[in-house]
Amino acid sequence: MPDLAPGLHVVPPTHDDVAALAALATAQRRAVTGSGSVGVDEVAMEVTGIGSWTRRQLLVRDGEGEDAPVVAWARVHDRAAGRTNVELTVAPDQADGDEIAAALLRWAEEVGVTFAAFRGLGGTLLDVSVRADDETYRRRLEAAGYEAVRTWLQMSRPVTEDDAGLPGPREGVVVRRVATHEDGMPVAEDVQTVHRMLEESFADHFNSYRESFAEFVQRQREATGHRWDHWWIAEIDVDGQWVPGGAVVSSVSGRDADGRVGSYVDYIGVHRLARGRGVAKALLHTVIRDALERGRNRVALEVDADSPTGADGLYESMGWTTAYRTTSFHRHVEVPGADGPVPVAKPIDDEG
Repeated sequence: MPDLAPGLHVVPPTHDDVAALAALATAQRRAVTGSGSVGVDEVAMEVTGIGSWTRRQLLVRDGEGEDAPVVAWARVHDRAAGRTNVELTVAPDQADGDEIAAALLRWAEEVGVTFAAFRGLGGTLLDVSVRADDETYRRRLEAAGYEAVRTWLQMSRPVTEDDAGLPGPREGVVVRRVATHEDGMPVAEDVQTVHRMLEESFADHFNSYRESFAEFVQRQREATGHRWDHWWIAEIDVDGQWVPGGAVVSSVSGRDADGRVGSYVDYIGVHRLARGRGVAKALLHTVIRDALERGRNRVALEVDADSPTGADGLYESMGWTTAYRTTSFHRHVEVPGADGPVPVAKPIDDEG
């Protein structure tokens, strides 16, 4: 357990803490953005839902007993072989917030080493995503030895009635929804195809890690907005045969100030063999039209600000604008005495 000042108590969270943790996360978000909230369902998925299966978590109380206020919450996610995601939430008005953050980040390193050792690796990459304008979080990470390595654009596009007239795919390209059985569960072959398309499409991208099929499916199901009927596959005609050429995974995003949910593009990948055939536009148009049919008012997504494919330019040409930016902070940790491989982030492939 982290070594904290007297009066602070560290325990794993339980279901009874969900409301307090949602309030804590909301307070931190509003301290940075001035608005927004974190839903109870979203927190519950991490604390006691299926998201808890791949996470180690601690909360910090300022005092003893279940009624003592929760002032910090740390999560360490065994994301994939060689990649460990870290999330840290500290009450914005906590006087000793820097000390609490430092102790929890040291604990996160220890957990990351444990994850790596269990996987037979020599180390892991600790990965933290931070809003670019969250100066307090950035400062705490830098003090803990993390380095800012990448910027991401968080983009959003309004959905209007005019989108009903968006063009369909080019000749030689079709987009279809992932097939499902009568009970609504997806056909295994299609889910495997989506996984393969994304793995092969992103193989040359920054920070790409090989993710097993089981890890991929588990991680998608952890999200509260996950819906199987928000997944699509693009197929292309190659010498008279229809073969997979790309895929998109989308989901339901949280409610906005007007109480309306949106659609979110979690992943979109176009296989190298299918590039230049309008596959990306066809998939994005499909998500936009689907959002319109469902009565949603926006489609959001994230894109690498330095993507060698120029994806941000495509999104801008299709009506997306940047709402805010986030930064990835990385820190490598090694397993003492281990001789296993130490994964590192992939460099940028300018030919990707």
